[in-house]
Amino acid sequence: MASDPQDGGPWRPPWVRAAKAGWPVASALVIAVVQVAGTAAAARHQAGSRAALDAFGYLLLLLGPALLVLRRRRPVAVVAGVSAVTVAYLAAGYPYGPVFISLVVAVCAAVQAGHRRAAWTGLGVCYLAHALVTFVLPADWSRAPAPRVLWWQEAGALAWVLLVVAVAEILRFRRERMDARRAFEAQAERRRADEERLRMARELHDILAHSISLIHLQAGVALELLDTRPEQARTALTTIKSASKEALGEVRQVLGTLRSPDAAAPRGPAPGLARLDELVEQAGRAGLRVTLRVAGRPRPPAAGADLTAFRIVQEALTNVIRHSAARSADVLLDWEDADALTVQVEDPGPAGHAHAGGSGSGLVGMRERVAAFGGTLEAGPRPDGGFRVRATLGTTTKGAT
Repeated sequence: MASDPQDGGPWRPPWVRAAKAGWPVASALVIAVVQVAGTAAAARHQAGSRAALDAFGYLLLLLGPALLVLRRRRPVAVVAGVSAVTVAYLAAGYPYGPVFISLVVAVCAAVQAGHRRAAWTGLGVCYLAHALVTFVLPADWSRAPAPRVLWWQEAGALAWVLLVVAVAEILRFRRERMDARRAFEAQAERRRADEERLRMARELHDILAHSISLIHLQAGVALELLDTRPEQARTALTTIKSASKEALGEVRQVLGTLRSPDAAAPRGPAPGLARLDELVEQAGRAGLRVTLRVAGRPRPPAAGADLTAFRIVQEALTNVIRHSAARSADVLLDWEDADALTVQVEDPGPAGHAHAGGSGSGLVGMRERVAAFGGTLEAGPRPDGGFRVRATLGTTTKGAT
């Protein structure tokens, strides 16, 4: 997924970025209109109890929304500024109304940004200013007539403050959940991508290691026989052509996972146990005599286990060709266990250093494949010489659970 060069996040169309960038301004304009119009309408019902709106009052009604434009960049400064504007409005005795919308928005923005202390301090200062103006400030100091204290109204004001606190916390919790979910999805996507790259690396290694080893061996045979026995050299070159064509097809099939959704699907069948005869034939053309034995009654394996078993045999035979002096190998497919398939490949040796060590990307890939099916892999020298690879794939049949 492409990233946005401005914020490093996922790419968004220009109109989406413009709408997101312009949202603080647009919302501030809407809040300004609501505060001015709503307070002007509310003032007509408070003509005898509150001071009339004047130029300074309208300025305060517009100043709060103006500060909200910066609420994402400077949430602490905005909540402090809006709180100061609200305190000045209350101290001046102007009519009650939707003037508190700016304060609610500023408090919620600060809480979501993680500045809870600043938000609660601003909200508490505003409520304290309201209480001081209502209960403490002398009547001759106020521009508004002396208010008649109604305790149910004060209870409603306190409930309103608690409601703002609850709404801000709910929004904060929701945002944290959304951020956590996005982080989890991003991590899962990276994990899936890593697993897919690892799977493709194993596939390409198995395909190319087997085919290139066969091509290398047959090319050497062809060079030695080209002048003295051209017919046998022709056979080696034919083997090279066949192996390279098959390898190219399998590589294309593996890389097909990267194709676009509307691209054509691979036409060739995926490698599996049904193609072991072809693998044995290829090894025979490379000079390795392979004996294939089956114990028990074969069952249709799941697609993944089918491919894994094929790749294990392919990699093991490739290692024999590359790293062992043996010219024969024995392959066993053991179906005796009802819930597992055992694949074993042995050669009489003698083995080279790389083959005897049991390390390398080929054996690592085998272990990773087997582990994906909850199985085990044993690979190492035999007591009587040679090398043995034995893999058990757990629960491989379609009906197994």
